[in-house]
Amino acid sequence: MALGKNMMQGGLSAGQVSAINGQIASGLTATGTTQGTALAISADINSFGTVASGTGAKLFAAMPGDSQIVYNGGANALTVYPPTGARINGVAVNGGVALGTNTFCEYFCVSATQWIGDMSA
Repeated sequence: MALGKNMMQGGLSAGQVSAINGQIASGLTATGTTQGTALAISADINSFGTVASGTGAKLFAAMPGDSQIVYNGGANALTVYPPTGARINGVAVNGGVALGTNTFCEYFCVSATQWIGDMSA
């Protein structure tokens, strides 16, 4: 992906560059212990700084081809849930997956009911 400064030098506005590069949310705090109470995230890139034991985040209801990146910079594993009625990889529908500390995962929406995760080492 081209850097924002280079796209703006090519004539795109800051708003257009932001729409292309996506939204970033940082310093997030995980909440809840179930899919229904987990923090609903909506940015393209989501960075958690505070993760209490057992807390989580819920991916947004996306269109096939969309993706979200989640980084866990907290002290505990972050439970990441799919949107209601969906699954991540082979986990049960509505089930959460653990994202270890200091790791990230890019979650890709394949369909309304299936997400796949590509996790860092």
